[in-house]
Amino acid sequence: MIVHVGSVLYSYTGDRPSVEAKGTTLGAVIDDLERRFPGLRFRIVDEQDQVRQHMNVFVGGRPTRDLKARVKADEEIHILQALSGG
Repeated sequence: MIVHVGSVLYSYTGDRPSVEAKGTTLGAVIDDLERRFPGLRFRIVDEQDQVRQHMNVFVGGRPTRDLKARVKADEEIHILQALSGG
């Protein structure tokens, strides 16, 4: 499947905005990304094994924060940094 990452993560993916990954759950996909791009998981997932508060994840266009969420091979995943401020 294709995983699109926000520009804040480009330094981990070799400046690529989209990369390939495998897995049947969001957590498995992130683990696969970590094997290929060391350090990436820590930017997405915190020490309590939760998606970091400042990250937004979309699987097949649906927002999720559940690492156990099932993903299909033909779905695209978007991992973006949340924007905030005032």
